[in-house]
Amino acid sequence: MLPAFYPILDTAALAAAGVAPLAAAEVILSAGARILQLRQKEYLSQNLLDTARQVAALCAARGARFVINDRADVARVLQCGLHVGQDDLPCAEARAVMGAGLLGYSTHNAEQLLAAPPEADYLALGPIFPTASKENPDPVVGLANLRAWRPLTTRPLTVIGGLTLDNARAALDAGADSVAVIGALYRPPLTLDLLAERTDAWLRLLPT
Repeated sequence: MLPAFYPILDTAALAAAGVAPLAAAEVILSAGARILQLRQKEYLSQNLLDTARQVAALCAARGARFVINDRADVARVLQCGLHVGQDDLPCAEARAVMGAGLLGYSTHNAEQLLAAPPEADYLALGPIFPTASKENPDPVVGLANLRAWRPLTTRPLTVIGGLTLDNARAALDAGADSVAVIGALYRPPLTLDLLAERTDAWLRLLPT
């Protein structure tokens, strides 16, 4: 269900690098990514909604899944996927708002994996490795815990947090179905050409 490479279009990381989200989306999708999540941790502005519409259209044109982070209302309007976390709208309510569509849910430990609501189509676990992409991150999971906890769910599992070209294969070998990538794509310095090169490298490592 989940492509092995799960890029996240993080607006804060892109703003810090001076790259527009729509331009980044075009590069990532042109390279061949099969899923793309738009992640905005601040308020929902009209500009962001317009960007979400445009990225959703790009994904549809490329045959890729589009996922919005946190916002069930936007997922309903755009008829796209949704990813929610522990402190967001509960999955049952999110499903009621968004209707049909891919629904992901973030977890950070064994207890949360076991308690994951049935409405979620896939689960995320992390941070697997230390990460700078999230303020106040949860404790690092590590590969040993990933391997030990993977049998706790039969749902597709994507891992997030500190994933690089050097450690992504180890995460898959430990039981992950997919790796979500932020920092390794957008680390400074960043240009659209560098983003294309980095995306190509990820897709060579984790072909769709």
